[in-house]
Amino acid sequence: MIRIALRTLRFHKYGFIASFIALFLGATIVIGCGGLLETGVHNAAPPARLAAAPVVVTGDQRYIGTERELVFPERIRLKNELAEELRSVPGVATTVKDVSFPAGLARTPGTHLARTSGTKVTGHGWSSAELAPYTLSAGTAPTGPDRIVLGAGLAERSGLRPGKHIKLTTGGEARSYEISGLATGPDDDAHVFLSDAEAARASGHPGTIDTIGVFPAAGTDRQEIAERLRDEVARQRAAGQRTAGQQITVLTGDDRGRAENPAVLAEGSDLVPLAAAFGGLSAMVTVFVVSGTLGLSIQQRRREMALLRAIGASPGQLRRLILGETMVLSVLATALACLPGPAFGRWLLTAFSDAGAVPDAVVYRAGSVPLIVGAGTALVTAIGAALISAQGAVRTRPTEALAEAGLQRRWFSRFRLVVGLLCVAGGVALAMGTAASAGPDAPGVATPAAMVWAVGFGLLGPVLVRAVVGALRRPVERRLGLAGHLATRNAKARTTRLTAAALPVMLASGLALGLTYLQTTQSDGAKQAFDDSLRADLVVTSDSGGVPLSTVDAIRELPGVAAATAQIPSVGYLEPDEPMAAPSPQDEGTSEDDQESAGPQPTELSLQGITPQGAARTTAFRASSGDLDALRGNSVALPARAAKGHNIGDTVTMRLGDGSRVQLRLVATVGAERGYETALVPASLLIGRTDAGLVPTILVSTAPDTDIGQLRAGITKLTDRHPGLHLADRAALEAVQAESDDTQAWMAYLVLGVVVGYSVISLLNTQILATTERRREFMLQRLIGATRRQVLRMMTVEALMISLAGLLLGLLVAAATLVPLSLSILGSPLPGGSPLILVTVIAATFALVLASTLLSTAAVLRARPVADSSG
Repeated sequence: MIRIALRTLRFHKYGFIASFIALFLGATIVIGCGGLLETGVHNAAPPARLAAAPVVVTGDQRYIGTERELVFPERIRLKNELAEELRSVPGVATTVKDVSFPAGLARTPGTHLARTSGTKVTGHGWSSAELAPYTLSAGTAPTGPDRIVLGAGLAERSGLRPGKHIKLTTGGEARSYEISGLATGPDDDAHVFLSDAEAARASGHPGTIDTIGVFPAAGTDRQEIAERLRDEVARQRAAGQRTAGQQITVLTGDDRGRAENPAVLAEGSDLVPLAAAFGGLSAMVTVFVVSGTLGLSIQQRRREMALLRAIGASPGQLRRLILGETMVLSVLATALACLPGPAFGRWLLTAFSDAGAVPDAVVYRAGSVPLIVGAGTALVTAIGAALISAQGAVRTRPTEALAEAGLQRRWFSRFRLVVGLLCVAGGVALAMGTAASAGPDAPGVATPAAMVWAVGFGLLGPVLVRAVVGALRRPVERRLGLAGHLATRNAKARTTRLTAAALPVMLASGLALGLTYLQTTQSDGAKQAFDDSLRADLVVTSDSGGVPLSTVDAIRELPGVAAATAQIPSVGYLEPDEPMAAPSPQDEGTSEDDQESAGPQPTELSLQGITPQGAARTTAFRASSGDLDALRGNSVALPARAAKGHNIGDTVTMRLGDGSRVQLRLVATVGAERGYETALVPASLLIGRTDAGLVPTILVSTAPDTDIGQLRAGITKLTDRHPGLHLADRAALEAVQAESDDTQAWMAYLVLGVVVGYSVISLLNTQILATTERRREFMLQRLIGATRRQVLRMMTVEALMISLAGLLLGLLVAAATLVPLSLSILGSPLPGGSPLILVTVIAATFALVLASTLLSTAAVLRARPVADSSG
């Protein structure tokens, strides 16, 4: 039968080509997503600025003793003395301290910076130049507090050279420096160097360092040195020395990049669930598409199968024939997909990093596992689809074979009914879960719900399509005459064929509507929550990333300002009443993959540092109990849901974004929409525990009849000390929020583009296959007197019926997904987003189905009837 299978391939080229395309594209997508998943597991970010240091010691950003995905967002710093202590470890030649801080080059007359708002750079102490290494290409090292060395690329881009003066903005204030030299090294267009003492002052965190580069003595193995350093850190912790209370990790290899860019640990790990969700959705669509395409191809060969059964072929022989053909196609398609699959994975990683979803330092690292899994998934999908599709043909009795092929009697099965109803029940359960979820969490439940609904309606498709055809029969025949009569008769007699053509339409339209409106609804919900939380008239921001906390008081005293409030965003963790697991000495330096989850778990909360004066007029935060004016010193106002079990005046234990544990007095509880709760702490408490140590936003409410021009002039006077200050209306904050939403939306639309694009290709593939395989039918109609125009009119009606049936099912999928989502996020059954999205999807669906059907029909009708009527 395998030999027969190979010989039959050329006689059904259209069906096999369609199946090959579906298998090839599906395997490419799955392999690419598998590579992306393995990249997320490795989370490799090779160091650039720390590349010369074989071993790096830095703060451990993990929240040890909790689930592994909890990572502190602010950098955990080390005590300055630790570098000297580690230098005494046997085998260590020297240690180099690194202090890094954000900075900006202010406008400078006579340079390319004269007409711009400046350039954002990263500052370091000069001693850390050895870690790259950076080498002086001109001038001298910065030996005094007023000297600076620029990266050579930055100097060339800005038109600066040694001897010139430049203003560097750090900590929200500008200071003049003389350029003493230029340094060449990695990314030398974004780094500047000060003397070590000046860098410690400019960083805003005196007495601490970010990273320690460790250089082993000659002939000493780096891994051995790393183990000795871990032992030393554990010994000091056990003895209660300086490292007690510090979270320290020792890194080698690619892991050193995490010290250079702590976001790799927090945001790089997001690639795993992102790739898993994307790959899972793609795999489900692949199964759906491949099964449908192969099923249609095999269904169209029922006459051939019937003839083989009539001349004595057994069910097992037919099954082997179908499996042999499918194996040949799937092996070839998956083997070829192994070539573009990794490239597709790299493209996805680049797209995700460009969108800001993952750090651009993460590199693509995937071995043979994604290739094996992707190819295996495609093979299993193809074989499973072939087995299911072959059941009808191989179970037909030989005496009924030809009659069965000539007239379609079995158009549905109990198995399909039971599984379809189970999927519908699963969809109902997920819909209830979506409606019950908090707004930000609802999309995570709604996305798999869309696929479950699609599978359920796909399995029940013959019943639903038959119902649609029955409802359309009389109106179509009455209004469209002979063409309508032939089209409805064909649809009634060949329900399976019509269903196979309508299901890709359902998949493409349902996913396009469901995923697009899912994102627009989520964006509308976030915007609504943001607008509800904001009461300020104006907002003050800075090009340098923020201003000192004292600037809030200076702005509050300006004429026309009724209230001004600092706003410092971060993340906090409410520790449970039960003691959490303490890290053991064996935990030091191990990777997060080697850690065991522990409990009980802390509650992660969005955190805002505010100045209570004027908060009632600039924000929507209102105390449900207690008093927000009491937010002073070590205090906190918790969301009402998070404060359960605590009373006003109680002491609660929290961890802030930099990992510091604080005891805070509960002074108030605040209400908020579920999923958008925020805890409040005094800005003076939080500002020193953020990376920048600055206030990024100041909210301002104005007095009645305030002259905005006069207020802007007052802000301008403050720019002498705090350059880059800007006064804008609420639209500026809304624009920043919209930009954040756009990043998430771009990610969603990327996923949508790949998944729906594959579905659209399947739609075109299926329509062309379903049309070209009807050559005999068209030629027979031509022989009995039908004209080309009449056949095209009949196919136009069929295409419209297919489009309408597929769209109705797609609308059901989208509605079942979006109604509970919208109830959760917006409190309304109607999703957010423009109605033009619906109109566009409907118009595109009709256009694609009509174009693919009529063009393929016209191609078939080019042949003379006599030539093909017997074939």
